[in-house]
Parts: sequence; C-alpha cells; structure tokens
Amino acid sequence: MTAAPEDRAEPGPAPSELPERVDVLVVGAGLSGIGAAHRIREANPDVTMAILEAREATGGTWDLFRYPGVRSDSDMFTLSFPFRPWQGRKAIADGGDILDYLRDTARACGLDALVRTGHRVVAASWSTDAQEWTVDVETPAGCRQVRAGFIHLGSGYYDYERAHDAGFAGVEDFAGTVVHPQFWPEGLDHAGQRVVVIGSGATAVTVVPAMARDAAHVTMLQRTPSYVFEVPGVDPFVQALRTRLGPGAVQAVARVKNLGMQYFLYGLSRRRPAAANKLVLGQLRRQLPQDVVDEHFTPPYDVWDQRLCAVPDGDLYASIRSGRADVVTGHIDRFVPEGVRLTDGRVVEADIVVTATGLLLKLLGGVRFSVDGEPVAMERAYAYRGLMLAGVPNVTMTVGYVNASWTLRADLVSRYVASLIGHMRDRGLGVAVPVAPDGMTAGPILDLTAGYVQRVVSAFPKVGDRAPWTMPQSYLKDKIAFGRADVTADMHFVPVGAKGAHLPRGAAAPAVLPLPGTSSNVDGSPGDVRDETLEVLR
Repeated sequence: MTAAPEDRAEPGPAPSELPERVDVLVVGAGLSGIGAAHRIREANPDVTMAILEAREATGGTWDLFRYPGVRSDSDMFTLSFPFRPWQGRKAIADGGDILDYLRDTARACGLDALVRTGHRVVAASWSTDAQEWTVDVETPAGCRQVRAGFIHLGSGYYDYERAHDAGFAGVEDFAGTVVHPQFWPEGLDHAGQRVVVIGSGATAVTVVPAMARDAAHVTMLQRTPSYVFEVPGVDPFVQALRTRLGPGAVQAVARVKNLGMQYFLYGLSRRRPAAANKLVLGQLRRQLPQDVVDEHFTPPYDVWDQRLCAVPDGDLYASIRSGRADVVTGHIDRFVPEGVRLTDGRVVEADIVVTATGLLLKLLGGVRFSVDGEPVAMERAYAYRGLMLAGVPNVTMTVGYVNASWTLRADLVSRYVASLIGHMRDRGLGVAVPVAPDGMTAGPILDLTAGYVQRVVSAFPKVGDRAPWTMPQSYLKDKIAFGRADVTADMHFVPVGAKGAHLPRGAAAPAVLPLPGTSSNVDGSPGDVRDETLEVLR
C-alpha cells in the first residue's frame, strides 16, 4: 500500500558536515543518484563522495508524488536495481513501496550517511588549471561551496518546484478545488465529490480509477486520446519462478521476459505501425464497447509516437464499465463556476478538477555550468553516449529511456561512469572531456512527440549521427555498446597536475532542429510524426 505522507519520514543516520572537497559529487538522491553512487563506490571504493539532494527527503519522484494511486508505469523487475532484486509481490508497484525499496537500498549499500538533504546545487564552475569544479550549494545553513574532481548528475529531467501551466481561462471563476498531481494537498477529501481529471497520460490513467473508488463520479477529460495497454499488477509467471529460483535468478529471467515483450511491441510499432495499433486496440475492444474505444481511446498517431500508458489489471476499464468513471474528449474553452466548459458548449460539472496536464522539463537539475569562465550553452552541446556533454570536463549525467524503464539505462550509465573514473585514477589522469567531431547531423536527446518534451527540447543537448554520439532507444543495443565501450574514443585527457592545458572545443550542434516530421530520427527510424501529437494538453 502507498505510504501516507506522514509515514515518509527520512530514515538513516544524520550526515556529517559537508566536506570542503570530494573526489565525486553526486547530485540527486533518487533512483539515478543512489544507483550511480553505488556503482561508483563499488568499482572505486577509496573515492571520497557526497550525495546532495535539493529536497528535504530522499527518494526523488517517489517522495514527491502523493496523488491517489501513485505507482510505477514500468514493471519493477526492470525498474529496480540489478544489484538489489525486487522482492515485492506487485510487478507494477505502489509509489510508497518503491520509496521504501529505494531507501532500504541506500541503507544496505551504506550510502545514506553520504546524503545531505536540503542541499541544492545551483552552479558549478570548472578550472582546468585546478582540475576541479567549484560548486555553489544552497543549504539550510546558507550558501556553501564544495570542490569536486568529478560530478555526476542524477537529478532527473523535470522541475520538482513547478509544473506545466496549460493556461486555462477562468480558473478563478471555478467554485470548486483545482489541484495538480505534482502538488497534491494533504488531506484533500474527494469522497462523494464529482471529479474531473484533465489529461490522458500515465498520471491521468492512474488517478481516475484510484479516485473513482470513493468519488461520486470521475470524468477523464482529454483533448487527444492516448494508447493504453493492460498489464498484470502481479505477474503469475514471476510468482511461479519464485517457488523454484532465488531472487537474483528471478530478476534476471523476469527482465528477459518483460524486455522481450516490450521490444516486440516497440519494434512492431516502428516497422509495422498499423499492426501495432491493431494489437493495442484489439485488447481494448475486449474490455470496452466499440464506440467508447473509437471515440476516446483511438489516438491520431501511432503506438509509441508517445509513451504507452500501462493499466494494471485493467482498473481504468473496470471503473468505466461500472459507471463510476467516464471519458470526455474535446477542447476546453474555459472554467466556469460549475466546472469546465468545452468549445462545443458542453459543461463537465465538477467539485474537484485535477490538472494532469504534464510535466515541466528541467535540464540537469537547473544547475548553471561554466568552463574556465565561459558559460556552457547546453542547446549547442552534443551529448556523448547520452551521458556527457562535449566540451564539458568531468561531468556525467543520467538520461534514461522513453520507451522502457528508466533504470535500465541508468544502470548502464552508472557502470560506465564508474569505469571512466577508474580509468582516470589508474592512469593518473585529472581531466576527461568529450570532443565532438565535425560534420555530424544533430537530433533530439529525447525523441518523443509528447507536448511536455516538445515544449523545451530545443534547449536540451543534441545527439549526433554516429557512435559514440548516438543514444538508441534500445537496451539491447546499449548493453552491447556499453560493454564494448572504449572510454578513450573521442575523449581528450589531461594528466593530473598539468598546468596550462588547453581543452579542445570540438563541433557545436545547431541550436534549433528541424520540426518533427521533416526528417528522419538519428537512429534511422522514420520521423513520421503527426502534428496532432504536438498538443500542450493531452
């Protein structure tokens, strides 16, 4: 069961004072940060390290979100760490259980004492002569600086303090309560209330059935339908395996099975989109009436042009069939005192409106970087293996998959970072900076047509068209590539203590890319993206 807010007190020993200098500074204490910290220390046990978390508690996303029914939208056998197998019963786990798992992992790996919560990294300045970063940190005791030889950013990709504002007119006229899932108010009572959930993405399909259990009625109000797909909340195959195999073996077999299913559907959607669409819609038609599927669950784009929404045990469909929930598709005109008015004149009445209208992306935790006094132009930087930035030394970052569990790629990145740090230490190298070659074609680092991505992706680094500057959305390809990775490829090193070294700049990426649908993606897949998917409100 999802933990209540009051049950989420921060565990573990009190951390010591933030040191003046560390070998490795990890930013973020969620899945990305904790996983990276473990892998780096596992391979380099003598490094000094600190983990800085801007929020007052660890857990990242899984401590932030408190909305009803919050859960993973990826199975836990691919979302959990390979070095600590998931032993919970649910394959699609509740948010509170994931939070417990993450904090238990930090304790078991001895990382909790390295975490400083309430420590926000705001800027980092690199000195090539000193071969270190000077990092500005906002702490409960005031502004501090810490020096670090290496920084790893596990801070995720969206803004925790702000959410996307869809700019609805007349919100102030509404007589009821408006909430955003990212900032769910403690104690909000929706029992017996009429609820409208605006949106059709992963959050909306989670909130609707959860609130429908107690609400008088819940309406999912969407501008554009999303593809949804039923998955088992408890995987019977895994439960059978557990009677015969240990946790590690179960995790490995479940990963192979689940990844195989994901790749089949994703690959089918790229090669034969009509067949993939038919497969997903066919499952829906076994759950809901044909007219409901046609009007409310048949998007104007193909499967995996946007992220596929998981529906554990068909709970959303059950809510609709029971009459406790329904779906309305239309464009919003404005809020009115009794609810939400659509452009066709219909009014969807509500006591509570939940604006599940998307995230606001935030690059690298909002940290401002400069190298030898020059600000880093993120929008002009090529991403090296999707984990470093051309021209930016001794900084790595976690960027996961858009079509599979985030942790799958996060762990590959963490192990690569650990290897790079080990390579530098073994050979007496103080600086590692990727150098982008000339002549590359640039592409988006997040290749999704979803509105929350398209709104800001132009400000993000770009990927190139050749290794090691690509970022394929394929765990199998990445696993092979990372396993064979040469850490010296397109990488410039400087020995420890060298003075007067020059850092090569390399090629810069274009600040603006062609609009979706005008060119191919950098992995060679078709760039057939429909304008209808570029909706701010989904």
